[in-house]
Amino acid sequence: MSRFFIALLPPQDIQDYANQIKQYFAEQYASQGAQKSPPHITLQPPFEWADAKVPQLEASLREFASGQKSIPVTLNGFSAFAPRVIYINVDRSQVLLTLQADLMAHVEASLGIVDQVSKSRPFAPHLTVAFRDLTKQNFKAAWPEFEQRQLHFEFMADNLTLLMHDGKRWNIKSEFGFLSHSS
Repeated sequence: MSRFFIALLPPQDIQDYANQIKQYFAEQYASQGAQKSPPHITLQPPFEWADAKVPQLEASLREFASGQKSIPVTLNGFSAFAPRVIYINVDRSQVLLTLQADLMAHVEASLGIVDQVSKSRPFAPHLTVAFRDLTKQNFKAAWPEFEQRQLHFEFMADNLTLLMHDGKRWNIKSEFGFLSHSS
């Protein structure tokens, strides 16, 4: 069995920016946890899946993605799940909420993958820059610095990314393009 999750990844320039912030948290606030994955917006939280059945998983995601249109995503300022996590805020657009709900319904129906926690609470899209290894003390120090900080990015999300855990960090396993790639 391996662990996987499904996410939207922003374009490389936004990933680079987010990675610089993660690096800053690692250096200034001893929070390295967020560096264990590329910058991402989780759609389907981590789940266990048999290695032998990865082709089935990928086929199902390819089928889902091929029926989706590219969607605009807006990153707007910073927010937090106090007292541990600081993240780049993702606007809760209807198209993003619909994509996430449709994906969860698809993997449940076609693969039997269910995340009970996600089903019981509203989807809160976010892009983590400082993770649960941020101490409460360091959170208190860091949050005022980021609370008012301006940030604004817009991009078109035109594929789903499947990430796989190798025992140390999350790596991109495969990507699935949406129906209409807009350039």
